[in-house]
Amino acid sequence: MIPRYTRPVMEKIWNERNEWQTMLNVEIAACEANAELGRIPKEAVEVIKAKADFDVDRIHEIDREINHDIIAFLTNVGEHVGDEAKYIHMGLTSTDVKDTGLNVQLKQASEVLIDDLEKLAEVLKRRAVEFKHTPTIGRTHGVHAEPTTFGLKLLLWYSETLRNIDRMKRAADEMAVGKLSGAVGTYADIDPFVEEYVCKKLGLKPEIVATQVVQRDHHAEYVATLGVIAGVLSQMALEVRHLQRTEVREAEEYFSPKQKGSSAMPHKRNPVKSERICGMARLIQGYSLPAFEDIPLWHERDISHSSVERVILPDATIALDYILDQTTSLIDKLLVYPEKMMADLNLTGGLIYSPRVLLALVAKGAYRDTAYRWVQRNAMKRWLQGEDFYENLCKDEDVRKYLTPEEIKACFDYKPMLKHVDEIFARFGL
Repeated sequence: MIPRYTRPVMEKIWNERNEWQTMLNVEIAACEANAELGRIPKEAVEVIKAKADFDVDRIHEIDREINHDIIAFLTNVGEHVGDEAKYIHMGLTSTDVKDTGLNVQLKQASEVLIDDLEKLAEVLKRRAVEFKHTPTIGRTHGVHAEPTTFGLKLLLWYSETLRNIDRMKRAADEMAVGKLSGAVGTYADIDPFVEEYVCKKLGLKPEIVATQVVQRDHHAEYVATLGVIAGVLSQMALEVRHLQRTEVREAEEYFSPKQKGSSAMPHKRNPVKSERICGMARLIQGYSLPAFEDIPLWHERDISHSSVERVILPDATIALDYILDQTTSLIDKLLVYPEKMMADLNLTGGLIYSPRVLLALVAKGAYRDTAYRWVQRNAMKRWLQGEDFYENLCKDEDVRKYLTPEEIKACFDYKPMLKHVDEIFARFGL
């Protein structure tokens, strides 16, 4: 069953019609190759190509009787082709057709996902440049740390997305293999030329060695890659969820004029898209475990992997396509509030400049650990008693031995802390 959140392009790839059509393309290409070898009359191949067709409902009808979907498919194709159907599936086993066809579908799905990632990268790049010099507080452990810029947050996500594009391309290449080598992979009843011909025609590489199946380490690596990509999207969405909290509200999801946030509370503006991305990322990542468990199969094959893959491979690619689209929309329309970012940057009364005060003391000759304790004791008075950090530093006798009030005040400036932002952006040609 195709999930309701499936976008049209992915729906077309994973619907039953395309699945059977892909397998039919494998069968026809194999007939062409066998004709090249003189095993099939070329005239018969022309008839097969002209008449080969199928009806999904009829396949189901036959399958209910014989309990074998590939044979049901071949039977139905034979009903359309006629006597020349005897040349279809020559020397092949069901998995030759199923695995090769599946990997064509995964190739198609991968192309969509790569395109999605490239669109996301463009949006992230644009918005990173837009907020390149917008100061905001950086947080470690959820606590104010040092200033950064909102553009650097977006640039980080841009960088991760570029890596994800490379990962997705490698994963797509990993899956772009076909296999037509017979019941246990020995080419007992088929010439290796057929495999080479079919794979070349379908844009795949022949599997170097196989049993009855393409080995499932390919699939496990592929699904794991989808999980990594989903994790990065979840990271972006989680940051937006934090920034949208009422106490923070430095950024928030776009909220359309007619949108409603709660059935009970008319005031609500909730990060629903971000929460959806985080939730579905868990689902995609969860598919990695059954993909890993599909690697060990009995001897030259069993079908314990087949039922699993009928769920996880379509659903993982469909879900990732969906949340990639959602994330692109999220970032594209994200509402950003620089004034609130600046207010939050100043929220601790200058505590975020403690590293600059520490370094200024060390530069004047103070022992670092001792200077650290001087700055810390004044910072704690701000945290715990709400006292003024700058004034206490100016009154501290130990600090005054090394720094004047003017030198301390000079430390309370975020701009020098962001002096390398342009240099970081330049690494990306921005």
